[in-house]
Amino acid sequence: MINAFVAAWQRSFDYHGRSNRADYWWFVLANLLVILILAILGVAVGVFQKLASLYYIASIVPSLPLSVRRLRDAGKHWAWIFISLVPLIGGIWLIVLLVQPSIG
Repeated sequence: MINAFVAAWQRSFDYHGRSNRADYWWFVLANLLVILILAILGVAVGVFQKLASLYYIASIVPSLPLSVRRLRDAGKHWAWIFISLVPLIGGIWLIVLLVQPSIG
């Protein structure tokens, strides 16, 4: 999990290549844990609320290219990432695309 998390941050601006399911979902889990821990600490200590907000915004930087690489690995075009902008069903459809197996 830590390796996938670090690799995602190291490849923050790399939109080329592919990322397999394990790399994607381990990063999502680790990112969720960091946000959850910072949010819990933010309730106890006000400084962590701002840190949690900053981290949440900063985590968009590795999340976008990782999602693009994951879609490419599943055999989809990168533009499918915009399906998440469709209300209600878009986010669910993107998750369905992201859990697809690798094409080769």
